[in-house]
Amino acid sequence: MATAVETLGKLERRITISFPLTDVRTEVEKRLKVQARTAKAPGFRPGKVPLKMVAAQYGYQIESEVLNDKVGRAFNDAANENNLRVAGFPNIVPKEDAVEGQLAFDATFEVYPEVTIGDLAAVEIETVQAEVSEAEIDKTIDILRKQRVHFHTKGEAGEHGDGGEPVAAEGDRVTVDFVGSIDDVEFPGGKADGYAFVLGEGRMLPEFEAATLGLKVGEAKTFPLSFPEDYHGKDVAGKTASFTITLQKLEWAHLPEVDAEFAKSLGVADGDLAKMREDIKVNLQREVAGRVKARNKEAVMDALVKVAELDVPKTLITQDSDRLAEMTRQDMAQRGMNVKDVPFPPELFAEKAERRVRLGLILSQLVGDNKLQATSEQVKAQIEDFAQSYEDPREVLKYYYSDRSRLGEIEALVLEENVVTYVLGLSKVTSKAVAFDELMGSNAQA
Repeated sequence: MATAVETLGKLERRITISFPLTDVRTEVEKRLKVQARTAKAPGFRPGKVPLKMVAAQYGYQIESEVLNDKVGRAFNDAANENNLRVAGFPNIVPKEDAVEGQLAFDATFEVYPEVTIGDLAAVEIETVQAEVSEAEIDKTIDILRKQRVHFHTKGEAGEHGDGGEPVAAEGDRVTVDFVGSIDDVEFPGGKADGYAFVLGEGRMLPEFEAATLGLKVGEAKTFPLSFPEDYHGKDVAGKTASFTITLQKLEWAHLPEVDAEFAKSLGVADGDLAKMREDIKVNLQREVAGRVKARNKEAVMDALVKVAELDVPKTLITQDSDRLAEMTRQDMAQRGMNVKDVPFPPELFAEKAERRVRLGLILSQLVGDNKLQATSEQVKAQIEDFAQSYEDPREVLKYYYSDRSRLGEIEALVLEENVVTYVLGLSKVTSKAVAFDELMGSNAQA
């Protein structure tokens, strides 16, 4: 049986559930007898172990299972009888002042809130749009060329020329020996032989690169270098060191020509440059479309957070904070980082978790009220759209349809898009053009 529901706060509730102790004992004895049929013990044949020995070995475990089952069933029955939508899991503790012959437990829990969504017609949302021009295609080709750069000894004639005067310049790859000291004492990490880097890429501190410019192979230079206050090496941060560098090797960068061979290296079998540019354009347009969609979805979600009123269950925030902490740990581990002993306090993720839970409740309300669930046709269309960028689209379809959880991810994505379309269709929408570089530099996430 269960007591009436007590209201402890806006969302917090408590009920007391109880049942006769004899019910527990009867069920424990029943399960012990079942366990005895297959129980094993030295000196006894299977199934012939005395019940007292079975009880001594399995009694505590079985009693715990019986209590968990009965308490869980009683709580669920009480929640259903009172039409309670329980958020998360209840906190159940034994009640010390139970009536003799009864077992009683207090179950404290939260319920899902009422979600009130304001007038969407009065909401103002700014969306973005972007275009892919010939300039963006040219920039992408330059990036692809730099990714395929190869180096030649500067000053030596070769198939592609000699690279000009053999002095270190921006874009050259230099190999140097260096040694640094502070107050005439070498410091850890301040010395290296055969260290290579490309001038102008910013891998080295500005003073180091400036000192290297203009050197010829075999030349050395001594110069002061001031480490920034926030330098990652705490022992030298904020200090000034004296460095001596010696240029051991100098190479100039040769970028591949934009010709048929270059096009073939990008997967254009016949080396047609026009087709190569069109392929690049299509890929850029797909990337732009994805980022525009993400930015606009974020704008819609921000608007929904502002226009909706609800109390967010703390239980759900805690659960999602724990989930985000574990996801972060796993992600860092997959990247090869040793996070075995690194703490991931869930409270660091509480703000993000609160927003995620809030949005989830708002979306659930909108979807239920307006029948915005993902249809099978929409899900299939979304997967087919994903599959376009793969060599074998059929394998992509198989990948998603063979796993219910993967399919669920697509359904959730489509559902969000349905909500975005619905909200944009009702609200006051203005659109602004954003530069390609600005859009590609953003990481909008809902």
